[in-house]
Amino acid sequence: MSLVAVDWGTSSLRGALLDDAGNVLEEKTAPRGILTVAAGEFAAVFESVFGPWMQRPDSLCLISGMAGSRQGWVEAPYETCPAGLPDLARRLHWIEADRIAIVPGLCDERDGVPDVMRGEEVQIFGAIQLTGIATGTFVLPGTHNKWATVRDGRVTGFRTCMTGELYALLSRHSILARTLDADAPPDEPAFLRGVACAANGEGLLHNAFGARTLGLFERLSAPALASYLSGVLIGEELRTQPLQDAGDVVLIGAPALTARYVLALNTIGIDTRVLGSQATWAGAHALHQVLQDRRHL
Repeated sequence: MSLVAVDWGTSSLRGALLDDAGNVLEEKTAPRGILTVAAGEFAAVFESVFGPWMQRPDSLCLISGMAGSRQGWVEAPYETCPAGLPDLARRLHWIEADRIAIVPGLCDERDGVPDVMRGEEVQIFGAIQLTGIATGTFVLPGTHNKWATVRDGRVTGFRTCMTGELYALLSRHSILARTLDADAPPDEPAFLRGVACAANGEGLLHNAFGARTLGLFERLSAPALASYLSGVLIGEELRTQPLQDAGDVVLIGAPALTARYVLALNTIGIDTRVLGSQATWAGAHALHQVLQDRRHL
């Protein structure tokens, strides 16, 4: 069987053609995130991008990400934590029977407030396969960062932090935007200064204002202030996580973001493992293997 793994997000669409061993034979990327696709046009967009891969009669496609959201191709119900690969396999939402399926996201609830993820669950299970770490903390930096706890190969719970979105709002649409350069390259000393500031007990609402006053008093340049603000936000994020017994933390994401988390976590003595897009393809392949095993029972 030919496996087509697709990650259909809010702003982008990417996919990989995998062989039976999970090796990537070919990859495709298109600027066709769900926000660019009108209702009723998802099938046509899918066919235009991945149609050639799906011509084989034994092709199977697993789609993760926001394509399964209410604004996507079709809404796929969430699977409640704790959840493992067999739970996802059981709750696949089939667009075409035995040919195209959407992977359900995960839901976790604490104190009466639900939390959700779509797409990250496949990356987490792929990271488990790639690292062999079946119990630990998995972090997925992005616009809405996910901190997931995994026990014996199952996601037992997770928390979402709006760190990336808050950085974008503060650096581009607040008073801080007047004195910092949001597009500046990373400044490691300034970033680590911000991480250290977050541990002062004064709270984010106060510490973020330092990104203005340090510029006013010419203690940091405009390019450095962007890294300082990033450090304050990521430091605040780390401050709220139960990391005392986390062991190695597995980071999954774009290199520019995961590098910052490596720096921040290392300051508090936590070692990390870092993965990129290969986690998505490994997760889809692992889910495919569960489906194959069920068919052979």
